Amino acid sequence: MSVYDRLQALNIALPPVAIPAAAYVPFVQTGNLVFLSGHIAKKDGQVWAGQLGAAISTAEGKQAARAVAIDLLGTLQAACGGDLNRVQRIVKVMSLVNSTAGFTEQHLVTNGCSELLAEVFGDKGSHARSAFGVAQIPMGACVEIELIAEIA
Repeated sequence: MSVYDRLQALNIALPPVAIPAAAYVPFVQTGNLVFLSGHIAKKDGQVWAGQLGAAISTAEGKQAARAVAIDLLGTLQAACGGDLNRVQRIVKVMSLVNSTAGFTEQHLVTNGCSELLAEVFGDKGSHARSAFGVAQIPMGACVEIELIAEIA
C-alpha cells in the first residue's frame, strides 16, 4: 500500500506548507536528509494553546501532536517535490510539550505524532525520538514538533 493509499484510508488531506512566523524556512535539505522546522499545534486553523497538566489533558495533547504530524507531512511532501513516496525513513522526531512542572507524560503526548507516522509509512515511519516538557512554546501552543527524514 502506498503512502497516499494509507493517507486516504486514514481520511487525511495534507495541508499546504505553512508560512513561517519568523526568520526561518520550513525545511532544509542537505544530502538525502530533510530537516523540518518546528510546527506548532493548531485546531480549527488557530493556535492550539494551553498547558499540559493544567488546561489540557494527556489525551487532548496526543490529539494535538497528531494534528502537528499532519502539518509536518504537508511540509515533508513539499520538501519531497510533491511525492511522499520518496521518503526512505523518518529518522528523528523532537517534541516540545508546554507543560506544568509536575506533568510527566510528554512521551504519551508525543505518541500522537509517532503513531501516525508509523501508520502512514509503516516500518519506514519508526524513528528515534525526544520528548521534552517546556515552560512555554511560541504563541502559547501546547505542542511543537520538528522532524528529520531521509529521502531518495
